[in-house]
Amino acid sequence: MPTSLIITVLVLFLNVASQTSEALDPFACDPKDGMSRNFTFCQVNLPTKSRVDDLIGRLTLQEKIGLLVNGAAAVPRLGMKGYEWWSEALHGVSNVGPGTKFGGAFPGATSFPQVITTAASFNATLWEAIGRVVSDEARAMFNGGVAGLTYWSPNVNILRDPRWGRGQETPGEDPVVVGKYGVSYVRGLQGNDGERLKVAACCKHYTAYDVDNWNGVDRYHFNAKVSKQDMEDTFNVPFKMCVKEGNVASIMCSYNQVNGIPTCADPKLLKKIIRGRWKLDGYIVADCDSVDVFYNQQHYTSTPEEAAADAIKAGLDLDCGPFLGQYTEGAVKKGLLNEKDINNALLNTLTVQMRLGMFDGEPSSTPYGNLGPNDVCTPAHQELALDAARQGIVLLKNQGSQLPLSTLHHHSIAVIGPNSNVTATMIGNYAGVPCQYTTPLQGIGRYASTIYQQGCANVACAGDQPFDAALDAARQADATVLVMGLDLSIEAESRDRTGLLLPGRQQELVSKVAAASKGPTILVLMSGGPIDVSFAENDPKIGAIVWAGYPGQAGGAAISDVLFGTTNPGGKLPMTWYPQDYVTNLPMTDMAMRSNKLTGYPGRTYRFYRGKVVYPFGHGISYTNFAHTIVSAPAMVSVPLGASRNETNSGKAVRVTQARCNGLSLGLQVDVKNIGSVDGAHTLLVYSEPPAGYWAPIKQLVAFEKVFVAAGSQERVGIDIQVCKLMSVVDGSGNRRIPMGAHILYIGDEKHLPQL
Repeated sequence: MPTSLIITVLVLFLNVASQTSEALDPFACDPKDGMSRNFTFCQVNLPTKSRVDDLIGRLTLQEKIGLLVNGAAAVPRLGMKGYEWWSEALHGVSNVGPGTKFGGAFPGATSFPQVITTAASFNATLWEAIGRVVSDEARAMFNGGVAGLTYWSPNVNILRDPRWGRGQETPGEDPVVVGKYGVSYVRGLQGNDGERLKVAACCKHYTAYDVDNWNGVDRYHFNAKVSKQDMEDTFNVPFKMCVKEGNVASIMCSYNQVNGIPTCADPKLLKKIIRGRWKLDGYIVADCDSVDVFYNQQHYTSTPEEAAADAIKAGLDLDCGPFLGQYTEGAVKKGLLNEKDINNALLNTLTVQMRLGMFDGEPSSTPYGNLGPNDVCTPAHQELALDAARQGIVLLKNQGSQLPLSTLHHHSIAVIGPNSNVTATMIGNYAGVPCQYTTPLQGIGRYASTIYQQGCANVACAGDQPFDAALDAARQADATVLVMGLDLSIEAESRDRTGLLLPGRQQELVSKVAAASKGPTILVLMSGGPIDVSFAENDPKIGAIVWAGYPGQAGGAAISDVLFGTTNPGGKLPMTWYPQDYVTNLPMTDMAMRSNKLTGYPGRTYRFYRGKVVYPFGHGISYTNFAHTIVSAPAMVSVPLGASRNETNSGKAVRVTQARCNGLSLGLQVDVKNIGSVDGAHTLLVYSEPPAGYWAPIKQLVAFEKVFVAAGSQERVGIDIQVCKLMSVVDGSGNRRIPMGAHILYIGDEKHLPQL
């Protein structure tokens, strides 16, 4: 990681308590209230469990039910105010949801790149640093009375299909990367103060949720048919990591059904797996109106009271929406639900509020209590947003090293395209109000004079009337930069794409401008999902292609820094870029991950798809070159078995549950040398190719590390691979097994064959 980022992170940490804000009235346990301060649940020195039990014991049934919904009711007789649970912080404090409002002393907050862009950095240290900044700003806004402390982020669903409108919110298609991102971001948000939470994060949407609205099928009616195998080795991996490694405070269940049962009413998914097997220390919340959806739209139960009872008994603790508030009392009266079930739900939500310090009295006297307006949109926070955008940008093509552009030779730049001077497009969805914007046009204008032509009225690019002016600009300028791609009118929540090509006549504009351009032509793409730009990859007139994702408030500055070489691009694609033919006859609704030769089903993601791609997962070019040397690696790793063996083990694969996995790891030492003339950051992507077999993916990512290497220098990187977790495969029954034999490890183009 660059030294500058490490310094920035330390500065942010040291300045946590730099500003005193106006005092916020206590949520509960007001020390000025002689009645409430004597309640046992207000005694901060007692164990949290004892305090929560005391509070629940004082509540009436009606008061308890008022706490089951996101707009939780006040309990004045116990000194408790109402609370809005719904706030969002996907890539910065967001105003999606009623819990957060901008204005007054808090006109905006730092808006980082959309998650898919930040994921392309493959830098877990950066992901956690962003989480720390976001939680600083969230706490400051809470202290100012304009935000909550429970944030329903991050989204750790898998980008299974390239058309998914919400793919931009995710860290990509690889379960390990998505899980690592979730763990890192959650740690940044929640802090490291033991049981105490800085803010409470939430990993969503559990589970197998990645169809919003495609070909007449929407998320409210979709039944995802998922095999045990795919559930275990793909869809549930990030959620398990969130809980077991990130200790996340919440999981959100999704709208869809899985194998015929709504996720928010499935006791196996909620009670058995999340709380029982993974040991969630937190609450489970429904996606907004999910309980209403499975009653009124999926018709899963006959009565609303049955729906309320099914959800709570399955393990749901909190309803985003009014449904449980309306029908839970009726469910109790009809004998469908016991008050004890409600108590169990409140135990989980109230415990999280206790851990947040909401029952500790005067907020300003608690940790983070003196964060205020001056801790939002700080120069350091905004610099981190710029650095994140730089790290996430991916150079896809650089024919003849036409990038970087030169301020000595490229004095004038034609800046063309519907995304060349946009603001809100750069922050994607689930964003808030940014501190400020730098558009691509503004960024390029800092390096050279610009000739600006939009070329298309918008990304739909329905007509060619503006084309002529764009062509004239390209003929005049020393170089041409086309900023094209998508926006939320094409891909968004409730809006899946119909194909992978550039919308409307964008491709025509790009090709005509490239043909007319006097100097080099550079194509910059903004998008969340992949785009089939085969035409540009194959066009010799288009010298370079850059993917910027949705790069956040500082996106234009980051793009221009890459174009002119101030920043050496080091991003790698976190998803496969498929050709349009891939989706022509492929239903989004087919959830199978693995290919099927008999039916012609192609498989999904780099782990199971062998066909042609535009750009592969992990693709990304630098302005320099790197070489790898494996310094040390074991030739063989022994897997010890437990005392109890059964017939499910064979000589070819051992069930992970039968192995002694504690501390079982495979260590590598790799030297990374920068053999070029430009300093740069490099991502080591380490893949494992398991022994051939029916269960195994083609290959799977087992580790990744980001390293900064100065030109002509060398850095040694240590990589530790957990054998049972990362080098195992999942059989058809959903059991994780470790195949015996030669596992081929890929490190760049290097291969190593440890025997297990």
